[in-house]
Amino acid sequence: MTDQLAAAGPDVGRYDPRLTNEDLAPLPEQTWSSYNFFAFWMSDVHSVGGYLTAGSLFALGLAAWQVLVALLVGIGIVYLLCNLVARPSQATGTPYPVVCRSAFGVLGANVPAVIRGLIAVAWYGIQTYLASASLVVVALKLWPGLAPYADDARGFTGLSPVGWVAFALMWVLQALVFWKGMEAIRRFIDFCGPAVYVVMFLLAGYLVWRAGGFSAIDLNLSENVVSGWAVLPLMATAVALVVSYFSGPMLNYGDFSRYGKSFRAVRKGNFLGLPVNFLVFALLVVVTAAATRPVFGEMIDDPVETVARLDSTTAVVLGALTFMIATIGINIVANFVSPAFDFSNVAPQRISWRTGGMIAAVGSVLLTPWNLYSSPEVIHYTLDTLGAFIGPLYGVLIADYFLVKRRRIDVDAMYTLDPAGKYHFRGGYNPVAIGATAIGAVGAMLLVLLGSSDAAAFSWFVGAGLAFAVHLVLSRRAGAVVTDPA
Repeated sequence: MTDQLAAAGPDVGRYDPRLTNEDLAPLPEQTWSSYNFFAFWMSDVHSVGGYLTAGSLFALGLAAWQVLVALLVGIGIVYLLCNLVARPSQATGTPYPVVCRSAFGVLGANVPAVIRGLIAVAWYGIQTYLASASLVVVALKLWPGLAPYADDARGFTGLSPVGWVAFALMWVLQALVFWKGMEAIRRFIDFCGPAVYVVMFLLAGYLVWRAGGFSAIDLNLSENVVSGWAVLPLMATAVALVVSYFSGPMLNYGDFSRYGKSFRAVRKGNFLGLPVNFLVFALLVVVTAAATRPVFGEMIDDPVETVARLDSTTAVVLGALTFMIATIGINIVANFVSPAFDFSNVAPQRISWRTGGMIAAVGSVLLTPWNLYSSPEVIHYTLDTLGAFIGPLYGVLIADYFLVKRRRIDVDAMYTLDPAGKYHFRGGYNPVAIGATAIGAVGAMLLVLLGSSDAAAFSWFVGAGLAFAVHLVLSRRAGAVVTDPA
């Protein structure tokens, strides 16, 4: 069964200007190969945020091998979910907010677009802060006299004067890369992922050598390792946290899969970039974190701090700059491109792709993101909350495309405000999809606010499952299910 467009081909000339611009229109040509998607995931996985999230799982009380298994199971789930969400955008050549019009309505799609855009703003701020932390390490290594000004107690809103300067510089550098356009972004991420691999292998090898070989490394990194059957719920929690971490770029992956020359290229790139690449990354994280204990006398789960402890100034500068570049790479693709499309979708003629991205950049500063990723507990709470809102959007889109629309999308109908249009529903809004999203989000947030910390980790799954089921059931009752599949 293959995907099929209900229209013979997009007729851009007939598109309503209130629903389209150059960035939101279907692509005339799709050129990305499997390597481009492989590089996308390398940049995503290899960021400081990815390292910190993986390292924070040891705080749950898991042994190293259990953390490794949880990481691989989690990334396997992400791989399957990404393939599902990638298909409609690759088939139509349209970004995530436009594809959402088929489920939420041509105007109702602004609901998921704004929610996802605001979440991307939060992630953009977090990743910019993590990248700026690498720059602070470099600055202190080169100019030790700045140390008094790197004390957060002397800063503003919890960030030191040096931290503010580093954050501002990262903010500007990312904006410059983004402003060059998608082709420049593609070339940038093609470089970032492999570059970090080189540094991570060198760092892991150096620490193992300093520790006296693998025999001197204890892979049990948790303070109090849980044993017996009690391990299973903790591993399930770790798996859920991995899915929540990737839930942002996973939801709007259509913004990138639309450029794929074929769905096979997208799927192959996802396989290389997620299960295969993540296995290597997870092994490096575990070995590197384990080696820090015999070398430095304590376990360090922050790669930037690990690099800062090295004796060589050259090694510190090179390592910190590499992690900084990698974090910039994923921040641009996952948290700059997404709100650029999302906010542009709200008012295409007033908000261009670049303007949408800059709105996200400004908003990220106001969130004081350094306070959202300050400890393993805060990291987990942040992921749980974001997952509670992302999950329902994913559930509705997947239920609608595969089971309600049966993989049939009328591209032209997503760009018209004609009341007779297929996706006009009620005044441009589909109350079924919006209601399902609200039910899923409320249910997931109740879990976060009222449930235990372990239960809250499943907020994405609860939100996605509730929204999926409600949307499917109500759509069938409304007779909206397509009976003639592609």
